[in-house]
Amino acid sequence: MESGGSCSGTQGLPAIARIVIIGGGFAGLNAAMELAGVRADVTLIDRRNFHLFQPLLYQVATAGLSPADIASPIRHVLRHQRNCHVVLAEPSAINLAESRVVFDDGTVLEYDWLVLAAGATHSYFGHNDWEQIAPGLKTIEDATEIRRRILLSFESAEYEGSPDARRAALTFAIVGGGPTGVELAGAIMEIAAKTIPRDFRFIDTKTTRVILFDAGDRLLPAFSPEMSARARRDLERMGVEVRLNSQVTNVTNDGVHVGGEFVPARSVFWAAGVRANPIGASLGVAMEKTGQIKVGPDLTVPGYPRVFVVGDMASVLSAGKRVPGVAPAAIQMGRYVGSIIKREVNDARGPGARRPFVYRDKGSLATIGKARAVAEIAGFKFAGFLAWAVWSLVHIMFLISFRNRFVVMFNWAWGWFFLSKSARLITGDSSIRLDEVRESETVIGRKAARRTAKDTSSG
Repeated sequence: MESGGSCSGTQGLPAIARIVIIGGGFAGLNAAMELAGVRADVTLIDRRNFHLFQPLLYQVATAGLSPADIASPIRHVLRHQRNCHVVLAEPSAINLAESRVVFDDGTVLEYDWLVLAAGATHSYFGHNDWEQIAPGLKTIEDATEIRRRILLSFESAEYEGSPDARRAALTFAIVGGGPTGVELAGAIMEIAAKTIPRDFRFIDTKTTRVILFDAGDRLLPAFSPEMSARARRDLERMGVEVRLNSQVTNVTNDGVHVGGEFVPARSVFWAAGVRANPIGASLGVAMEKTGQIKVGPDLTVPGYPRVFVVGDMASVLSAGKRVPGVAPAAIQMGRYVGSIIKREVNDARGPGARRPFVYRDKGSLATIGKARAVAEIAGFKFAGFLAWAVWSLVHIMFLISFRNRFVVMFNWAWGWFFLSKSARLITGDSSIRLDEVRESETVIGRKAARRTAKDTSSG
């Protein structure tokens, strides 16, 4: 465990409570900011030193933005908060009985108040071996890996001599028809059809095949059937193949099995399910199958009024409906819990009655491509350019820093006018897979292709 200092120290602020927040995402960071000025020692723990704006991860994965455009250092965000310090570490367990956070190296951190906001990870429904073949999209590392695979697919197709292998290299299978799957499908098709056709000499990238599989009967199940149908129509007009009622039963390096059918695809991406951070299991309390903790109306663990679970880790009902795992819900949970702790720490008379958490649904948005999106806000349903404009504005507003907002707006404007993706960088392993070497039209092309094939076979 490494702390490395505090935001600004706690001099002159005698600590009367120890508040520990695990997770620097939307919920944890907003809880910490809500506690500004509280006469307490606030510790925010995260295994990353940055806050990540996850809703735009797909744009990093599809080369529209760079990782730094959607992330901000947590220490910088909290630099003016005198009562808070940041710890760069990853807890391994929580001991509720002893009010301790436990780390792998044996270090323990005691708390008076705990906010568990460690987020969620991918769920492969018991097929964890698929993860290496079909990466999901939850972290910066996931996004850059998906970007690497997308760009390398076009590179390998450029020098692939086998027509069947070339088609497989230019086929992208996406599993899951929620917002992430829809966004990825649309963005990949835009890259192939509009961004890079002139960049390659021996292939027509417009022949790229993007297939979106979902086991349900419609896309975007959180939306109304009308908007789900509109999203499907927009994707299909862009050239995406939408396969509903299609459950993927196996994933291999060569493609996906859907029932008795095999679909050749060199690139498979997972957007079908999530599971709460496994640290929740250490609490030893009631959980959902997804790993979410069943919390009370005030977001506390039953029997532990000073232990809160928020964000993707919490399973809670509001107005009879389950609170969704989206950024607005996490932000509201973080602020709600922060306000409770702030009031009760500062009130010498002790805690009073707590009002239950009420989720205020401000609407749903999902983008499909340039000037294509669907929206449901305050009872209104709309799609197309207006929905896309609202989606863009909302996401700009939720970015944590002015720099991020400015850079993202500039990149979007540049991409709009010039059909360009500004971050088409292949990082990490750049070897490509070739079944046969294409007989290139130039000596340089032949040498490059043979050298690539030799490097790939020796690797």
